[in-house]
Amino acid sequence: MQRLGGLWLLWRRPPAAGVAAKDLGLREVASGVSPPGSTSPRALNIFDRDLKRKQKNWAARQPEPMRFDYLKEEVGSQIADRVYDITRNFSLALDVGCGRGYIAQHLNKETVGKFFQVDIAENALKNTLEMEIPTVSVLADEEFLPFKENTFDLVVSSLSLHWVNDLPRALEQDTDEIQVNYPGMFELMEDLQGMGESNCAWNRKALLHRDTMLAAAAVYREMYRNEDGSVPATYQIYYMIGWKYHDSQARPAERGSATVSFGELGKINNLMSQGKKSQ
Repeated sequence: MQRLGGLWLLWRRPPAAGVAAKDLGLREVASGVSPPGSTSPRALNIFDRDLKRKQKNWAARQPEPMRFDYLKEEVGSQIADRVYDITRNFSLALDVGCGRGYIAQHLNKETVGKFFQVDIAENALKNTLEMEIPTVSVLADEEFLPFKENTFDLVVSSLSLHWVNDLPRALEQDTDEIQVNYPGMFELMEDLQGMGESNCAWNRKALLHRDTMLAAAAVYREMYRNEDGSVPATYQIYYMIGWKYHDSQARPAERGSATVSFGELGKINNLMSQGKKSQ
């Protein structure tokens, strides 16, 4: 893994728009995590962001964090595949909620010139995976990013935004599903804890009684168990991708310039055959 100057960039919450990426050459250590409850006035305050930071830090400190990386590894590789589908180079890219670098490890220098990795958990940034592209690790809350608009050519995020309070609007995207079979509900819960994905909603129950947990596990098994006795857990993954336009990419045609209507697309083979005969 390569880091600029071998250091990490830790930031204080910036005033207004923030700091441009080119100005992040500073090497001072400061807190980049927002204080509890510091969301925008219009945002729903559903999740305890400070608790989520502690959960992710705890998970990253475990002796074998890779034991729980299977889901994030899989989704990170699928996001990297989607980046490769775009036929251009991105000189500056950003991963929001990078964790241990599950996307960056699958990218190469021919596709991304420099990769900024942002996460709320300092221990995750200290324990990132090996990668070949130059990276800069930034300790910051995903709700308060320290970058000006139009800084990056590409922004990606994997399995992080579902814990963010201040999303500008509901994300309406196609979903992918990944199903994992577990011996039981308690093994599933153990893995979610190991991933740093335990519940952090403000209205969560502080304590679940043992009898409640056992009853829930029994009902879960009775309703959903597989033939081999395992129980499935289905993860719904939302993918979205966006990038800044580049001159090397073809521009969309002007509105109204089409010569074939959508209603005729089903007859495209016949239209092409008629065109060849007329030549």
